This record gives sequence, structure tokens and C-alpha cells, in this order.
Amino acid sequence: MSHAALSSPTDHPAPTTQAAPPADLSLEERLALANTVMTARLNEAAVAYEVNTAHIDTEPVNLSDVVTGPVDTGPAPLPDLYPTPVAALLQRAHHRLLTDGWCTDVLVDEAGARCMLGAIRAEARGDRGLEADAAAVLLDVLRRQFGDDVASVPSVNDAFASGSMPIRLVGQAAGLADARGL
Repeated sequence: MSHAALSSPTDHPAPTTQAAPPADLSLEERLALANTVMTARLNEAAVAYEVNTAHIDTEPVNLSDVVTGPVDTGPAPLPDLYPTPVAALLQRAHHRLLTDGWCTDVLVDEAGARCMLGAIRAEARGDRGLEADAAAVLLDVLRRQFGDDVASVPSVNDAFASGSMPIRLVGQAAGLADARGL
């Protein structure tokens, strides 16, 4: 028995010889012709695949066994704190906003989310001087970002609809406090 008798016609399709397109076709016409030839080849390959795999029994996959949600890892760990007290306080406040959430119109909402000043106050742990220094640095950042007419930290906090910008501003304030050695 020869090797040719063992292989099926779909294992090794016979090479097709095609005449070269006439040279007087435009580029668009040659591309359309190539597209037609490739589409025919792909359709032929799809049929061959279906024929060659029709005998394989497969069980439907239960996606609930495959797809899983993210693993609950808890809050992200706090990165190394800045060495200066005001910068470290602002960094902790930034982390608190990231983990507990941000809110507007109140220092702390019923879900435990905080505004920028509420996060600073919580992380100052009763040290009003440290809290005031951190709020002053944050106010400097806000005035650099939005102009000298910024009246207070709460006025800027309450102007936002989402917490992405306020959280980022508290992080920038931590960097500024560190740069100032506070």
C-alpha cells in the first residue's frame, strides 16, 4: 500500500495552480481578485476542518466552572510612608480614600467614605496641628491646580462628581509636603 493511499484528500489538499492575473489590472482590481481567492481558500479550509473534526465527541463547557471572579485580597497594603510627618499623614489619607472611598458634602458618609478633609482628620488621629499643616499643604496644591481664588479644601472637594481627581490631589499634596520637608 502506498503512502498516497493512506492519506485522505483533506489531509494534504492538492496544490491549485492559478493563472497569474493579467498585468493590465489596476491595483484595486488585483486586490479584489486576491481577496476573492483567499476567501475561497478560507471557506474550503473551514469545510475541511468541520469534516475532519465531526467525529470528535465534545461535551459542552459549563462556563460557571471556568469563569471566576477576582480573588478577594483585601485592601492594598500601604506603601512605604514618607519620612516627614505631614507627608506621611497625607499619604495615609490618600490611601484611606483609595480603600474606604470618597464622598462629598460630609466628612464621612454612612458607608464610611470620606472627603479629602475627612480623610486627613481621620489619619491625624486628634493631632489638630498636624491636621492643619496637612490641610494647608493640600490647599496649596488646590490653588496651584485651580487658581488662587480657591477658598477651602471642602469647596473643591464638593465640586467634583467622582473621587478620581480629589484622591489624586491628596497624593500630590503628600509629594509636595515631602519636597518641602514637612
